[in-house]
Amino acid sequence: MSNNEQPLRIISSVAPIRIADFGGWTDTWFAKFGKVLNIAVYPYAQVQMRVFARSDERPSVTIFAENYGERYTLDAVGGAYDRHPLLEAALDFMGVPHDLALEIDIFSEAPAGASTGTSAAVSVALIGALDLLKPGRLTPHEVARAAHRIETELLHQQCGVQDQLASAYGGINLIEILEYPHAVVSPLRLSQAIEWELEERLSLVFLGQAHSSSKVHELVIAELEDAGPDAEKLRVLRRTPLRARDALFAGDFAALGRAMIENTEAQANLHPDLVSPRHQAVIEVAKRFGALGWKVNGAGGDGGSVTILGGPKASRNREMLRAVTVEVPGTQTIPIYLSPLGLRVWESPLE
Repeated sequence: MSNNEQPLRIISSVAPIRIADFGGWTDTWFAKFGKVLNIAVYPYAQVQMRVFARSDERPSVTIFAENYGERYTLDAVGGAYDRHPLLEAALDFMGVPHDLALEIDIFSEAPAGASTGTSAAVSVALIGALDLLKPGRLTPHEVARAAHRIETELLHQQCGVQDQLASAYGGINLIEILEYPHAVVSPLRLSQAIEWELEERLSLVFLGQAHSSSKVHELVIAELEDAGPDAEKLRVLRRTPLRARDALFAGDFAALGRAMIENTEAQANLHPDLVSPRHQAVIEVAKRFGALGWKVNGAGGDGGSVTILGGPKASRNREMLRAVTVEVPGTQTIPIYLSPLGLRVWESPLE
């Protein structure tokens, strides 16, 4: 088999991550219903899939997980998911046509474990690429549902619904969870001036270590499960998405910042360790430089990231980010841009 063998097709896809997830924790099985507002942003998860005719010399699937520098093959899809379970489970769920062999490159500029829905974006991008191999097209909602089922049913992970929906739809969305996992997505249509100003003021600070589920998260889930879906701690979280929505429609960045702070305080009220000392150190620098708001992304806990909403002076916001990386060692700023589009899938030229 020649390494220069021409593929039959090249399929490319990208899907955004999300930040500033107001109302997170209310999109889960134990909350049963809720509201989340989140913002889809670049950097994307990227998938490129080269499609070949199947032969005895070519394995069914070759995966290049570029961020990890790992390349490996799967002669059959299914069974144990032991190298990169999310990728292997997605292939199993979607299926690979028996007459085809795939070489799949996967990459994301967003660090793994940043609490920005990176794994969901990878799953959405891979599902979108695999979907193009079959007749008919999945809708964004169907792609998100498939990605969520992969995490919860095949991998048996704790997983809300917001990350997959944000990645599949893109843009800024109010997501209403009617009865978990069923949700309605309402895109926010803002003026260009508000969107541009929002993009200018938002910053993403990665703490430098991956977020991981912890004993703290298990304690939170146990407490919320015992308290039931009407627990007061969840009611507070359900209010912040509506306040964020109203602030965005009005272009009121001070009100948006207050909603971010209220949501972060509500997260800490679930369990104090959900806002870690490193999160708090970043927040203290942001306060000193006049930031309007801050949101610990995702579920919180160890590692992860913080979204910061800066004030009106751009140079002051840049000074703030430089100070964060100096005063909180190991942190880094991840460049972000609003992503009005969600999942994108297309055929790339062969040459």
